[in-house]
Amino acid sequence: MIVLDRCAVSTVDEAGTEHASGHVVVENGRISSVASGPAPRPSGAHTYVDASSCLVTPGLINTHHHLYQWATRGLATDATLFEWLTTLYPVWRGLDDTVTHAAASAGLAKLALTGCTLAADHHYVFPSGGGDVFDALVSAGRRVGIRLEAVRGSMDRGRSRGGLPPDNLVEETEAALIATERAIGDHHSTADDALVRVAVGPCSPFSVSKELMTGAASLARRHGVRLHTHLAETKDEEEQCLAENGCTPTEYAEQLGWLGPDVWLAHTVHLNGDAVKRLGATSTGSAHCPTSNGRLGTGIAPVRDLLDAGAPVGLGVDGAASNEDGGLVVELRSALYQARQRGGPAAMNAREALWMGTMGGARVLGRADSLGSIEPGKVADLAVWDLSGLDHAGIADPVAALVLGTPPPLKLLVVGGEVVVRDGVLLTASTDELARDLSAASAKLQEAAR
Repeated sequence: MIVLDRCAVSTVDEAGTEHASGHVVVENGRISSVASGPAPRPSGAHTYVDASSCLVTPGLINTHHHLYQWATRGLATDATLFEWLTTLYPVWRGLDDTVTHAAASAGLAKLALTGCTLAADHHYVFPSGGGDVFDALVSAGRRVGIRLEAVRGSMDRGRSRGGLPPDNLVEETEAALIATERAIGDHHSTADDALVRVAVGPCSPFSVSKELMTGAASLARRHGVRLHTHLAETKDEEEQCLAENGCTPTEYAEQLGWLGPDVWLAHTVHLNGDAVKRLGATSTGSAHCPTSNGRLGTGIAPVRDLLDAGAPVGLGVDGAASNEDGGLVVELRSALYQARQRGGPAAMNAREALWMGTMGGARVLGRADSLGSIEPGKVADLAVWDLSGLDHAGIADPVAALVLGTPPPLKLLVVGGEVVVRDGVLLTASTDELARDLSAASAKLQEAAR
């Protein structure tokens, strides 16, 4: 049992309930109570936390990442997306299970230290001879101790078929589908408090054949798991799709059965009004990645329009090779700023940004019944933000302090009732060891590419 007392609480429930001074009680990995006023002191064994000057929120949810890219940060820093990919694909040919585990562990640690309790990772690079890189990703999630939506990605359209990846970095269509089905059998859990779930994720329309896209959709729906891909990220992609298929990326996705409540799409930057309406009407989710979009100069996604249309929208960090920071809490502010750059100061407020980073992400990943808000009976995934220091002094509204101010340190990060971060320190792994492993993995990859 954990008792968090004397804290501000933003529950992010449907009513937007907040407590200026309240408490949250956790029992057996679940939230047992949340209310205003001091916490009742239980008679049994418990951990009491005086959380005065803190804000308690649901744990943040990252809806799109490529953790293996932590080993290739700082490359192609001034490139467009297509230039960036063609620069990095040759480097990623050297990826193996050791590099993947080191990069994923480091990336998940940074996410945990920035308030993330659930991360969706889209892994789509499977070089021959690299070992079981997907298992290496899953084991990294268990090592760090946060939840993982492990997206088994794939590419089968190399350069000889008009795609971007080198031919020696793609899989055969049937082999990719077989390996994806195996990943579901090995790792997917349907429990509402599952630490690992598996989704199906062909990489993108410009690196995947129609056969793989439709085969993946059929496979996912046969097993009752979710579907994920990149869509409408750049103008280049739209122009290629129009030239090859005579339609926009969203129209192409719909033709292939890739819109629906079990689908979420990364980026969705270049959507026309009809596309926005289709995502809303079909409850297709969007993973909004504001920092990565800014790093690559791809544009500003129409997030306000998507929310108003009823589409689920969550936040994504995206791969660290296009977002060297790699943390999640900064995306709250980035999302708010980009929405206002597109639509003015009324386009988004701080609480809407927090909603996207919590309940919005839970909706996108199909886990809103158990995660994303602080309500009795829900799984106890909680972030306790310390607002006591100079950076937040004098900001009366704690949610504004979190979203608009300097990212605050974590007093606690709780995942299913287990403390993963305490007073800004990761408890599950040594960050010094993770940094050494990451440096070695990065050097190994870049040396192999020379």
